[in-house]
Amino acid sequence: MNSSVTMLPQKNNNFGWCVISILFLQAASSLLLGQNLVGNIEGTLSANGSPTGSPTGFATVRLVGTKLGTKADSAGRFRITNVPEGTYTLEVRRLGLQTLKQVIRVEAAQTLVLNLALREDKRVTEKLVVTGTWRETLISDSPVMVETYTPAFLKKNPAACLFDALQTVNGVRPQVNCNVCGTGDIRINGLPGPYTMITLDGMPIVSGLATVYGLSGIPSAMIERVEIVKGPASTLYGSEAVAGIINVITKAPQRSSRLAFDVFSTSWLEHNIDASAKFTLSAPDSDRTLPAKPFATALVGVNYFNFTNRVDNNADGMMDMPLQNRLSAFTKWTFNREDKGEASFAARYVYEDRLGGQMNWQPEFRGGDSVYGESIYTNRVELLGAYQLPIPNERVMVRGSFNHHHQNSYYGTTFYLATQQVAFGQLTWEKTLWDTHQFLFGIATRYNFYQDNTPATNDAQGRPMPQHIALPGVFVQDEIALAQDHTLLLSARYDYSTAHGSIFTPRLNYKWSASNDDILRLSAGNGFRVVNLFTEDHAALTGARQVVIAEALRPETSWNVNVNYSKTIQTDAFALNLDAALFYTYFTNKIIPDYDTNPEQIIYQNLRGYAVSQGASLSASMSFSDVPLTLNIGATAMDVFDMEDGVKTWQVLSERWSGTFAVSYAVREWNVSVDYTGSVIGPMRLPVFPNDPRPEISPVYSLQNIQITKKFEDDKEGFLAGAPLEIYGGVKNLLNYTPPANAIMRPFDPFDKRVNDAVNNPYGFTFDPTYAYAPFQGIRAFLGVRWHWE
Repeated sequence: MNSSVTMLPQKNNNFGWCVISILFLQAASSLLLGQNLVGNIEGTLSANGSPTGSPTGFATVRLVGTKLGTKADSAGRFRITNVPEGTYTLEVRRLGLQTLKQVIRVEAAQTLVLNLALREDKRVTEKLVVTGTWRETLISDSPVMVETYTPAFLKKNPAACLFDALQTVNGVRPQVNCNVCGTGDIRINGLPGPYTMITLDGMPIVSGLATVYGLSGIPSAMIERVEIVKGPASTLYGSEAVAGIINVITKAPQRSSRLAFDVFSTSWLEHNIDASAKFTLSAPDSDRTLPAKPFATALVGVNYFNFTNRVDNNADGMMDMPLQNRLSAFTKWTFNREDKGEASFAARYVYEDRLGGQMNWQPEFRGGDSVYGESIYTNRVELLGAYQLPIPNERVMVRGSFNHHHQNSYYGTTFYLATQQVAFGQLTWEKTLWDTHQFLFGIATRYNFYQDNTPATNDAQGRPMPQHIALPGVFVQDEIALAQDHTLLLSARYDYSTAHGSIFTPRLNYKWSASNDDILRLSAGNGFRVVNLFTEDHAALTGARQVVIAEALRPETSWNVNVNYSKTIQTDAFALNLDAALFYTYFTNKIIPDYDTNPEQIIYQNLRGYAVSQGASLSASMSFSDVPLTLNIGATAMDVFDMEDGVKTWQVLSERWSGTFAVSYAVREWNVSVDYTGSVIGPMRLPVFPNDPRPEISPVYSLQNIQITKKFEDDKEGFLAGAPLEIYGGVKNLLNYTPPANAIMRPFDPFDKRVNDAVNNPYGFTFDPTYAYAPFQGIRAFLGVRWHWE
């Protein structure tokens, strides 16, 4: 078989390649032509109403009516590419800032560069700059977890003083310690009030005697914000900062209103007045042809609280709320220096006449044994200041404070006369080295003078032996930028107490920013507290129990570990902030009043074992972009106990759990807002006698409040132009919760004249007002007016 292959004629392939080339060139030219018809948009966002203001990030930027848009980065930078040529409406939205809309024109093959300014939305509270490490920083940048509460938060539940204003802060509880005179303290995570350090502008002047009655002398009107650090902070703040710090930042004159007042009254006939004025002082220029130069701005404020209405709703013969007549005058000055350094001075005077006791008490009964009363006269002066040394390119600050507290009081027939003076000085130097280390070096000293009429400061013959305690110290802090998202804070402090010797307190804080919305913080540190018994524990002075100091009391020390996780979820519709924490504090040498060993005594001595405060907390806050609704919810569960000789004892007056809430809604078209706030307190162990008919465990109770605020303002002209007026009113203790009528043991026999009555008093009970876990003040309405002129 023959095989053959037939060859077909071959065509010219050059024609095909020409067709393909033409088609490719047409596609490329069309693509290039299309690119010439589009442009780009890029820019930077800033806040505070100025293109040069602080940058704001994570805002949504979009072109209305299109699918083109983006989200700004953390520095406020954004870029939108491939925008067809044309005219658009650019919209910028971010929770906490007013929505911005601007008409723009995009040209082909060009990049439109924008610098846009967004204004603050007053409906949303911003995260503020705080001083958690003696250095101003944003909350999100601080390695120490700091909670900040602004006047906007405090106004949700108007109060005359700091003690009442913190009622709805998660993990923080104002505790009434005496059912007669209404004394109280502020507890953090279940620990007693003396473990909480309260400072004004970072100065430790609210201590000792002031922790008993001074908290009610800090009016809400002088507060710019409140910063709270939970856990020991003795490394920076020294003694008393064991449970945590409440730092009250007073109003800066330059940011205050020219004139302002806030007045409210309640149906119980409580009356509170706050008034303040700002003014500027100027000095003539050396060149008389130039206008005078302002050299200082001053803020002067006055708070007056009056309650003289005797109420006994539970019919036990005792006033449900102590009568109070209190005046607080405050001034703060900031000075304008040529070198732009800081300089400020502040002063405050507080006077209070407080009375609790039987309904028929009159001044002539003071100190007698016919009608029982607890009458306290308080005079207090505070001075504090700060000055930046004129050293070029260095930030070296000198801060100082002084307070004088005099108390003249009778608890029935027990006379307590005391004077305390505390002077504090501190020098700090901030220095950045090697770009990644921010150092803070400091030296500080505190001097405490204390004299009273008890055996604590008098010898056996009754001759005065006042306490003079000096507490000098040095500290260093190093904030290390380990990497872009990792920060380590190391600090240590050494103090020498003339009463107790050397005290060393280290601290470690670590922050990991896993993302812009996820922050993990770990803290561990040591705290210490030098005890001054009679200035801190009101139970040592009131009632019929004998005070026994079983030994020379040694300083208390504590070790603490905290883990905190913060999560932010932000969308166009809402922003949700979550904050979760675990805490553990271990105490040695703890001083606990022993009510159990002998019911007739209060025994004070250092714990032979150890004590623990441990628990967990969760807080959530939520705001909406298009709905004027904000929610704040918090809960804390804790276990606070003492361990001695293998026996675990639940600490008195420490709740198992607590919760807080605040719901706010605004009706914008009416300029009306509604605030519903409250707290829920879980069970706590109470001081009782053997065979006491009163329950040893308190019930779960809730204090709830509601408020409606109406704003009147004219943005154009008229009397209210730039001077808005607010009228607010509502109801406090909406559920009308009060402790049982028998909370005070034997109120009809406060001088124990009928104790030895085998028939009517078989167990020998004595008068005791320390069974206190909630205020006796029931439901009441309130009405107030606020006005300020900018």
